[in-house]
Formats: sequence, C-alpha cells, structure tokens
Amino acid sequence: MNYPKPLIDLIEALQNLPSIGKKSAERLAFYILSEMNEEHTNKLSDAIKNIKGLSFCPRCGNISLEGEECEICSDSKRDHQTIMVVETIKDLFTMERTNSYKGVYHVLNGAINLALGVGVDDININSLIERVEGEDIKEVILATNATTEGETTARYIKILLEDKDVAVTRIAHGIPFGGDISYADELTLLKSIEGRQKY
Repeated sequence: MNYPKPLIDLIEALQNLPSIGKKSAERLAFYILSEMNEEHTNKLSDAIKNIKGLSFCPRCGNISLEGEECEICSDSKRDHQTIMVVETIKDLFTMERTNSYKGVYHVLNGAINLALGVGVDDININSLIERVEGEDIKEVILATNATTEGETTARYIKILLEDKDVAVTRIAHGIPFGGDISYADELTLLKSIEGRQKY
C-alpha cells in the first residue's frame, strides 16, 4: 500500500533538505501530519514562504530585505573602515554573537576549492576589492576558516590587497578554550603558535 499523494509530496520535499534521508523525511512528515495542529502547520508553511522574500545585501552579501542594505551596513554606529571577511552568512552571525566586533562584514559565499571546481570567480572576492578601492577602508580582517580552503582563500585575498593602502590582518586560530594540546593536530598547533600574543 502506497502513502497518499500529499504525504508522498511532503516526504519528497523534505528529502531535498541537507542531511535528510528518506527515513528522516518520513518521520518528519508523520510528525507534521499527526502531532502538529493546523495553526502550527500554517505557521511553518508561512515561515517557509516568507523566507523567500529575503535577499542579500548588495554591499556585503549578508541577509537583507529585497534591494536594501543589511542592518549592519546601514548602521551608522558601526566602524565602516574595518571589514571582516567571512566565508558564510552563518559565520557572520557567529561572530556577531560575540558582541565584541563593531565593524562591518564581507561574505564570500564559500572558499576557493579547486578540487571541487570552486575558483576565484565563484566566490564574492571581486566586490571586496571594489569596496576597498571605493570606500575609506583602513583594515581588512581575514576570518576564513582554518582549513586548507580557508587558508588558500585568505592568502589569495592578501595577495590582491598587497598594493592597496589597507592593513590586512588574520584572526588567530589555535587550541580552543578548555582544549588539550595532546589532542590537537599539527595545523592547529602551528596556528596557535603563529597567533600567539604578549601575555
């Protein structure tokens, strides 16, 4: 016996989400069917529809309303002379949760990964260079991930900015707070040594 078509459609739609296989999609579909009341299913449906009304900031690449600058870029209290470069919007929000950084951002939407066919033109680097050339930028903080791809991307951006009148810095990477040195890999240890500060 097959599931009714509306249930099949829901299962197939849920399977399109990352990390959701057929079993997980079925479990979620049955939860929506049997556990969620109409008000909750309508809220879920509306939230999914409404999120497509969001767009990306034409200046930095962050989430924004259609055709508008994001809240960070339009905030006159932020330091618009300092740009932190991150790989993803999720990284931006992670940095914002620290409540310590008061500059603006630039979202690359990825990192250079030649093995996967992601080159320089596939990520948001050109608009970063345009911002540095066209705005009064004093510092670019490279906050790409401590991976081979993140390091490659950071080094490439550093080379592009060498002839610009801007300071280029890199966030320190190393052993996490509460971490045990004996469990750290060589790259993490190297980065922790390179990022050392006066104590």
